[in-house]
Amino acid sequence: MGKRIAFIGLGNMGSGMAANLVAKGLKVEAFDLDAAALGRAKLAGCSTHTSINAALNGVDAIVTMLPDGKIVRSVFQNDVFKWAPAGVLLIDCSTIDVGTAREMIALSAQKGHPMVDAPVSGGIAAANAGTLTFMVGGTAAAFAAAQPILAAMGTAVIHAGGAGAGQAAKICNNMLLGATMVATGEAFAMAEKLGLDLQTFYDISSKASGQSWSMTSYCPVPGVGPKTPADNDYQGGFATALMLKDLRLAMAAAAETGADVPMGRRAAELYEAFASAGNAGLDFSAIIKTLRK
Repeated sequence: MGKRIAFIGLGNMGSGMAANLVAKGLKVEAFDLDAAALGRAKLAGCSTHTSINAALNGVDAIVTMLPDGKIVRSVFQNDVFKWAPAGVLLIDCSTIDVGTAREMIALSAQKGHPMVDAPVSGGIAAANAGTLTFMVGGTAAAFAAAQPILAAMGTAVIHAGGAGAGQAAKICNNMLLGATMVATGEAFAMAEKLGLDLQTFYDISSKASGQSWSMTSYCPVPGVGPKTPADNDYQGGFATALMLKDLRLAMAAAAETGADVPMGRRAAELYEAFASAGNAGLDFSAIIKTLRK
């Protein structure tokens, strides 16, 4: 593609995403506050910078992958809007609240920048493999401009609707994922107490009406189904802290819109308790530890 892309935020997800942009032939100007993250980006072929303004100089698009809405707002207002080249495309891949996403897109439009919110699904493994799913909010024109860049980092790039629609899709999806993982864990825990062999239960349920992604692609039981974080003592994958972050965003959105989400609310309560008990760093499928007690 030949384009120069600034990439701000090289954490567990951003590092793999930036590396895939390089692998697809784009020149990446990388920035992060963490020196170790910059070192990994340099090894992946990125040009690295110790200031945002240097990273943004002369680029064709800016991708951000940041921890929360407060940081996104700060980076955009204090740095991106100040240093970005005129009219450059802005792509925020962070998972944040819908209101902040809409606010940043509106401000970007006022300053002459097309922008999309484009949160991701797939976790660290998909970020590294370039197989993420992007849920994108913004105008049709902004989506068309962002699509080739996002496609270099994922296998599915879907226009969800107008500003903030990507974030709306992400929190609804992850609320469903959180609740489904709890249900999957409790089914395995009960099967075990009933004396069923867990591989046998998997062989049955994975081909029956109880089948779900949490069962067949991300089984929370070690040694059953495809290899998952459960086979690595629940290390890696999608941290409980990140699932809890998304569930909190979903609960806030439900409160704002008056949505009735009893299953999502219960999942949020269980993950709050699990994280508070010292398990925030474990993969979210480790919730089965609570359900097995």
